[in-house]
Amino acid sequence: MLDVTGFRGSLASRQDRRPHAIVIGSGFGGLAAAIRLGARGYRVTVLERLDAPGGRASVHRQDGFTFDAGPTIVTAPFLFEELWRLCGRNLSDDVELRPVSPFYRIRFHDGETFDYCGDPQAMERKVSQLAPGDVEGYRAFMALSEATYRTGFERLGHVPFGSVLDMIRILPDLLRLQCFRSVHGEVARHVQSEKLRQVLSFHPLLIGGNPFSATSVYCLIAFLERAYGVHFAMGGTGTLVTGMVRLIEGQGGRVVCNAAVRRIAVENGAAAGVELEDGDFLPSDIVVSNADSASTYRHLIDPQFRRRWTDRKIERARYSMSLFVWYFGTNRQYRDVQHHTILLGPRYRGLLTDIFQRKILADDFSLYLHRPTATDPSLAPDGCDAFYVLSPVPHLEAGIDWQVQAEPYRARIAQYLSQTLLPGLDDAIVTSRMTTPLDFENRLSSFRGAAFGLEPVLTQSAWFRPHNKSEDIANLYLVGAGTHPGAGLPGVLTSARILDTVVPDAMVFAER
Repeated sequence: MLDVTGFRGSLASRQDRRPHAIVIGSGFGGLAAAIRLGARGYRVTVLERLDAPGGRASVHRQDGFTFDAGPTIVTAPFLFEELWRLCGRNLSDDVELRPVSPFYRIRFHDGETFDYCGDPQAMERKVSQLAPGDVEGYRAFMALSEATYRTGFERLGHVPFGSVLDMIRILPDLLRLQCFRSVHGEVARHVQSEKLRQVLSFHPLLIGGNPFSATSVYCLIAFLERAYGVHFAMGGTGTLVTGMVRLIEGQGGRVVCNAAVRRIAVENGAAAGVELEDGDFLPSDIVVSNADSASTYRHLIDPQFRRRWTDRKIERARYSMSLFVWYFGTNRQYRDVQHHTILLGPRYRGLLTDIFQRKILADDFSLYLHRPTATDPSLAPDGCDAFYVLSPVPHLEAGIDWQVQAEPYRARIAQYLSQTLLPGLDDAIVTSRMTTPLDFENRLSSFRGAAFGLEPVLTQSAWFRPHNKSEDIANLYLVGAGTHPGAGLPGVLTSARILDTVVPDAMVFAER
């Protein structure tokens, strides 16, 4: 990895004549795109505005603790394995993915728990204990989840949806799977227990969606997890980032940090390179943006070049919730706490309505608690635990003053955790830091501080999302959460996979 100064110094002396691709942003989508382009003959430069690669998957290190800033759940390891194979290597050469079981411990507000795992018989036993009358309904739901996975992920996940005809062709499949329903609506058709409905419908929250409005195509996640498991990268998710950067460098590409892009240059209707914030211009044959799709169009491309993604369209779109994340380390271990715990609050639908529709900071909350030291003790000093706790909150359109609200909100969460899973927490904390929606907007350039880009509703899915191949500008491509197929590690890695279909081979530019 280079900083921008070292990059400029090496640029003049490089004699690499391969067609040049610039990738804006080094999140998982951008890094995967760079690897795929490098494998197809491009000389790739990845530009990262922060001081380290990873984007939302960056790493915080302080006081001997290692905290993954963002994604912590790997559910489709074959997508990473494919990237390593493109470079003639095995993923296991560089990264150990360790299965996590249970996938999640779900704790209801009354203290009852449900261990969600991948073993079908074990899950049926747990369902029979929680909701004896819903076992057959659970089986039917999992059959639907598998059918949705076979169609939505295996057949359609890598389709570019560059034409409305692509959307028309899949309408029979969408109607057959009843994807006009919400995830919760589909779950509710199969099971009657309110607790089991929450267990089976929370997954859209992992990709920025409201279970009561996210299209039921995301029911596929339940089968995806059963089929491939839930994994954790030993050393933290950052080890995947580091491994992908090494793959890019091994291809002769560069990942350049401290390189903020001011605008994408457009010449004769085509992307021709980028201008950095300090005024330097870097030419390229193609540009791939892994930046937030709304911010890409709203801030990096001059309005006269945008016919579809106008400022008005961007501002009228629906965006995901944001996140409040508190990272903390303790001087003791909480051995009874699982790697992944979901703590459901007293309200389910009401809280989600407050977050997504009313856009208010409610008095109650539901939380995701991550304890990576349950699997990898090396992420904290001996005898200590590393945690982060995440609370879905409204994006910045809500007008919440996080400079004022952050600490009181953190204190309320700490009190709740101390009363439930982490007794004596206040006295055990030895390091702490927070991320608020302001950080998503200012540090990660997410429009309105939305943590996952566009909200995953049917009318903002597939053809209706910003296309992987820009509708307005030739030689401009998009990857990441804000384009098709959407957020989450499988989604952003698949968005890079789509480039194999829509980006010309490097020889097209080499022959010009």
